[in-house]
Amino acid sequence: MRIVELVSVDGYVAFDLECPMSAGGTRLAPDVTPGEAGLLARAMTYKLAVLEQRIGGAKAVLRATDDEREVTLARYCAEIAPLIEKGDFVTASDLGTRTQDFTSLPDYRADSLMHQEAGGELVDTMVTGLGVVVAAETALGGLAGRTLAVEGFGKVGGAVVREAALRGGRVVALSTLYGCVADPAGLDVAALQRSRAEHGDACVTRLGLPVLPAGALYEVAADVLVPGARTGTLTAERAALVRARVVAPAANVPYTAAGLRTLRERGVVALADFVCGAGATIGYLADRAGQARDADTARALVAERIARLTAEALEHPDGPFAGACAVAERFLATWRDPSGLPDGPPLAPDHEG
Repeated sequence: MRIVELVSVDGYVAFDLECPMSAGGTRLAPDVTPGEAGLLARAMTYKLAVLEQRIGGAKAVLRATDDEREVTLARYCAEIAPLIEKGDFVTASDLGTRTQDFTSLPDYRADSLMHQEAGGELVDTMVTGLGVVVAAETALGGLAGRTLAVEGFGKVGGAVVREAALRGGRVVALSTLYGCVADPAGLDVAALQRSRAEHGDACVTRLGLPVLPAGALYEVAADVLVPGARTGTLTAERAALVRARVVAPAANVPYTAAGLRTLRERGVVALADFVCGAGATIGYLADRAGQARDADTARALVAERIARLTAEALEHPDGPFAGACAVAERFLATWRDPSGLPDGPPLAPDHEG
């Protein structure tokens, strides 16, 4: 792992492997850390490996507030442009950033399918949410009539909620920074979308329902829990309270090692974040290869690949997270010297919550 401190802004770029090309998103938040960058880069290595790409994982993290984001991103793009131009680093949007933030980079393609809208939604966001839902659907054997508790209602969380509703799922709980709302009968997705457009994350306070602490989402009875926040949220203590049958992460590196172990001991199916969240990566790779002609084609490719990977991982005797790691590690061994392999799977330290 190599973590480079940026000179023009307060931030870091982590490169998990020493290799000719590395790829991963750029995250912006006031409290990101070098350690977070490293965890996210490791997750990206595993994501690329399950997709059989000889590319190392990377992640950039920028410490900035909303007021500082425009200047911060302009300086950041100028600083990394030489890396992009040489092909050493490929990046895209992540938490706190948008596709249009990277239009100045040398490899930005305005005509990329993933940068287009379909039904008022960016294709890259759509297929990310699709991947999470398809993974959960595969684990459950179907989503019709199943219930979901979803953390976050931003880009990806919104896409998860919409896709779940299309497939017959019922969202019974939703949380944002303002708190958690729950209704066993199911939340009104259309009303949520309208409220989100008008009130942002405060939408949960406008539904006429009791607003619980945001962390209460993890304790809601549901078929599927979708963690969508930062790294390391599923500690052993929180995992002991989970009442869902399946965890299908929209967030990267949600599990600590102890949290993952606790879920397994309790019989909760913990899917790998680097499979569930691979939709956009599959889409970008297909777009670059000329395999995705339109949004429907991209959706079909993502759904097929994530369903297949999830089904394979579910067969592992130690659970689907271990199964997905085994798939990734087998591929890494085909092009990495033993001394150049990652020193472990993408799990957050147990002391972080």
